[in-house]
Amino acid sequence: METRRLRLLLELARLGSMRAVAEEMHLTTSTVSQQLAVLAREAGTALVEPDGRRVRLTPSGRRLAEHAATILAAVDAARRDLDPDVEPAGTVRVAGFATAIRRSLVPLTSELAARHPAVSVQIHEHEPGEALGLLAEDRIDLALTYDYDLAPAPPDAAGPAVRLWSVPWGLAVPADKPAGGGALEVVGRFRGHDWIVNSRSTADETVVRTLASMAGFVPAVTHRADDLDLVQDLVLAGLGVGLLPADHPLLPGVALLPLREPGVVLRAYARTRRGRADWAPLRLVLRLLRRQAEVPGGP
Repeated sequence: METRRLRLLLELARLGSMRAVAEEMHLTTSTVSQQLAVLAREAGTALVEPDGRRVRLTPSGRRLAEHAATILAAVDAARRDLDPDVEPAGTVRVAGFATAIRRSLVPLTSELAARHPAVSVQIHEHEPGEALGLLAEDRIDLALTYDYDLAPAPPDAAGPAVRLWSVPWGLAVPADKPAGGGALEVVGRFRGHDWIVNSRSTADETVVRTLASMAGFVPAVTHRADDLDLVQDLVLAGLGVGLLPADHPLLPGVALLPLREPGVVLRAYARTRRGRADWAPLRLVLRLLRRQAEVPGGP
């Protein structure tokens, strides 16, 4: 049933005559009559009946008019909800890696609560591959992902991306190990060591294998851990070496050797599905993420 025909039925219930409906809706009386006849065929029952020189709604017509009021109100509410110029309202479903959630998303929640109470976020912690899968399945609205300059994400990994921030990474080793030199020299000094990589993403393993290959060896990838502090615990225990972000607090006994020429830089993004970024609540969250990324000294 087309909503415009339901609108005519509702107006007939309110105004009581085809002519009044035609004048109200800027139509001819015959057009109103024809459209209501089509609606009756769609409903499978008579909706109006003669009442002298006029018409009146049948019991079925009155019942459908009651439904029409509810349906049209819901349609109007949906239009308002989707209007990019109205005050945002709704829940934005977000999946992302822990650092981005903590660094970029959580700081926005207090502003949303204070200035946009009708907008909320629903947070799920996932690595980029997992988050992008959820985005492709339309189970989330926003994915916070990352890649490395030495292991860029495929260009078709997702829809539009907003660059949030970047951070250099270094090699976490026991504090008594020598420092200095370029990235290939640093990595080459640990060719005989075991290596620790992420257990839920392959991006940093790709970086490790790329650097090792450039330094002339195949790394012994032995341990896998998702938690950055656990990586440090493994390093302290003498179980291997692994990558860590330069801004992550170090445990006593762990040193972070800078990697330069080539460097290793993690790049964080906010990704949406194509055509979805104009939804008012999502557009608001993206705008706040962009503003935060542009603040000097911000993420």
